[in-house]
Amino acid sequence: MIELGGGTPAKDLIKDVAEADFMAEVVEMSQTVPVIVDFWAPWCGPCKTLGPALEAAVTKAGGAVRMAKVNVDENQAIAGQLQVQSLPTVYAFWQGQPIDGFQGAVPPSELDAFVGRVVAAAGGAAAEEDAGFGEAIVAADEMLDEGDAAGAAQTFAAILAEDPGNAAAFGGMARAHIALGELDQAEAILNGAPAEISSAPEIDAAHAQLSLARQAEGAGPIAELEAAVAANPADNQARYDLALALAAGGRSEEAVDHLLELFRRDPEWNEGAAKAQLFTIFDALKPNDPVATRGRRKLSSMIFV
Repeated sequence: MIELGGGTPAKDLIKDVAEADFMAEVVEMSQTVPVIVDFWAPWCGPCKTLGPALEAAVTKAGGAVRMAKVNVDENQAIAGQLQVQSLPTVYAFWQGQPIDGFQGAVPPSELDAFVGRVVAAAGGAAAEEDAGFGEAIVAADEMLDEGDAAGAAQTFAAILAEDPGNAAAFGGMARAHIALGELDQAEAILNGAPAEISSAPEIDAAHAQLSLARQAEGAGPIAELEAAVAANPADNQARYDLALALAAGGRSEEAVDHLLELFRRDPEWNEGAAKAQLFTIFDALKPNDPVATRGRRKLSSMIFV
């Protein structure tokens, strides 16, 4: 059997996918490797050119990305859920959600660049840490998890004094100030990150946490919101505000559960606010956090029914 550089058999890189296995081959598969989805139809002329060129670009990536081919004539429900309005349409999924895409035929050089962006975005989730500071970052993260935000902030600051471009330390210091309630300071730290790391996953995660904290400032006390939801489970605003307050208080699992329930009750409430807020929480958590993994899976099962 022919295998690619990463040990992935060539036959496993590109698959025809239907509604029955979309969850497994795209949503769940994208938890560990990005999946590019090519929406095509037999009658689509440009699809006949784009498809093989995209397959070649995916194969060239050597197992760093997978490809799923979806015939929209046979899988109209999926196309409708993802608002595919013209062909060809291509989406890239990472950790259960679309992160990039395009419509129409594009030249092979642009396809190579597209695949490269997708691989880079997914690879960023496991961005390398400077070996000399890895243990210090882990220790600071543990301090933060244990409630010693001030000590964590000092440790992250010491790391940055030695390594000013360390994205994990920048994100960690911002998270520490968020935990201390110093939101303006956290924002200043993130805005001061060097341009070359401004889009690093650790920075994005801290931005997401800051957004949650900002939104929760006017949400009200958790006890009052819990009482309001208990008294009227159909009070969407109270449930949404409760989720914001819980997330800001570090109770992510409870926040995710309330947002999933809100999405189940009314996916379009407040222009899809529950879904958007779920993605913000997922972004704020570590990529392998079980709360994020479970939440993404449950949300995907509701969307791709």
